[in-house]
Amino acid sequence: MTKPAYERVLLKVSGELLLGGQSFGVDPEVTGQIAREVADVRSLGVQVALVIGGGNIFRGLAASARGMDRATADYMGMLATIINALAIQDALEQIDVSTRVVTAIEMRAVAEPFIRRRAVRHLEKNRVVVFAAGTGNPYFTTDTAAALRAMEIRADVILKGTKVDGVYTSDPIKDPSAKRFDSISYLQVLEQGLKVMDATAISLCMDNALPIVVFNLQQPGTLRRVILGEPVGSLVSA
Repeated sequence: MTKPAYERVLLKVSGELLLGGQSFGVDPEVTGQIAREVADVRSLGVQVALVIGGGNIFRGLAASARGMDRATADYMGMLATIINALAIQDALEQIDVSTRVVTAIEMRAVAEPFIRRRAVRHLEKNRVVVFAAGTGNPYFTTDTAAALRAMEIRADVILKGTKVDGVYTSDPIKDPSAKRFDSISYLQVLEQGLKVMDATAISLCMDNALPIVVFNLQQPGTLRRVILGEPVGSLVSA
């Protein structure tokens, strides 16, 4: 068995990825596939944490653009991420993977409040930790939450699971001529306005030298390949 390239990772999954073929909500087939991928890399001895977006249920930024108060809309988006986190927890526990949902908004009936040392202890005990409710603050995205939590738990890397196989010069779904980067710097991402993660998240990663790997999570086995250090997707680093 090849030794994993990382010991502790944070996997960022967009809410839209959970849609599957649906137009709204959570597709159990998708959460099941993600759970199997996570269980596979966990069996390699890798500690795994996740941050899930909420765009499949509610997008705070989109609602505020239509006239809703931005703070209220963002709190509603945070609640959507908790729903998704519980769905991922259920999928993982169905295949006997011990999981804890940790939320930035206290909701003790369904999840633990975020306490950094406790979250790290769960990872050390080989439990999967799912961080929900973003940072607990409006005006910050789940991308920023992923960067923040990754640094708080001292993750080796952020793995950004998407529908495409890396970072492109433009949206490859809309632009067939878009070119993919094997590797790219934080500054290039910011200067070119590439949609990897939002600017705040990229800046946090740049300031703390935390690498980001962008890859296609929908392709079975890709997460394992990334963990083993294979040249999959695009690497964002210094």
